[in-house]
Amino acid sequence: MTLDLLLTAGATGSTGGMLGSYGISIVAMIAIFYFMLIRPQKKEQQKIQDMLKQVEVGDVVVTTSGFYGVVIDVTEDDVIVEFGSNRNCRIPMKKSAIAQVEKADDGSSSSSAAEETKEEGKKSLFGKKKD
Repeated sequence: MTLDLLLTAGATGSTGGMLGSYGISIVAMIAIFYFMLIRPQKKEQQKIQDMLKQVEVGDVVVTTSGFYGVVIDVTEDDVIVEFGSNRNCRIPMKKSAIAQVEKADDGSSSSSAAEETKEEGKKSLFGKKKD
């Protein structure tokens, strides 16, 4: 029964047009899926890999569990991070456990930034300087 219907439809040529429109729709859906989901995810993974390659000793890092620490040693796949203010909590971990990296500064830029915040603190609510 089904074979007869397919042969009848094939003889009239109407399925060729339907297959073509379905084929175009499927190709369009695959293209949208690629450009909306796969490509941005690959870019994000590449960005994370570049960040992890640039980790150096002295950088402040945030781990995936939310701990802040300072990198004191770097190997190919692992880092040793120092946590806390007592400086004796050193934990080795995989680089993949790092969520964010803040590069260590030389100190001169941070002092100028501190001076700017002091100046901003002297301003009132509407931007006029307080005496």
